[in-house]
Amino acid sequence: MAHAAQPRPLRADAQRNYDRIVSAAREVIAQQGAGASLKEIARRAGTGSATLHRLFPSRRALLEAVFHDRVEELCAMAAQRAKENEPGPALFAWLRDLNAYAAASRGLAASLLRDGRDADLLEQGEGCQATIANAARELLRRAQQASAVRPGLLVEDVLELFAAISLATEHHDDDEQAERLLDIAIEGIRLKSS
Repeated sequence: MAHAAQPRPLRADAQRNYDRIVSAAREVIAQQGAGASLKEIARRAGTGSATLHRLFPSRRALLEAVFHDRVEELCAMAAQRAKENEPGPALFAWLRDLNAYAAASRGLAASLLRDGRDADLLEQGEGCQATIANAARELLRRAQQASAVRPGLLVEDVLELFAAISLATEHHDDDEQAERLLDIAIEGIRLKSS
């Protein structure tokens, strides 16, 4: 099996530009959301647009760099939830974590989970979005084995549902609306006892 080549380390000046761009992107995205202007990010980083595009060939590549650490924390929470709870409650608690992450990320979670331009990304094995999908897949598998959620649910469907909640509520000041919608979604996937 062939392994993907490891990216070459950046030269010191390129690494400084990379770090400045990621730092500026965090600021701009926190203010404007995941669709923030790449020109504004480059301007705040003190680089040109060409430098930004050389280091980040797509908006998605920049978003991956900006949110990588937060996604790793979110996925570590999935493992922690699995250790501390029964399978159903572990999945539901983590979906609440995902919901809070989506709200704090101003639409980023939805863009990473499935973007209309990149509809096949859930099937790829790289990046933040695949990391989230893998964490969710394991929690869902355990919950299905414990008969805590409906059989036949696909991780892609569950993640799409929570991305939709994020999209529907990202511009509202009512944080409780996302919680209410999440409660409805969790009740919809929970397996009811007869």
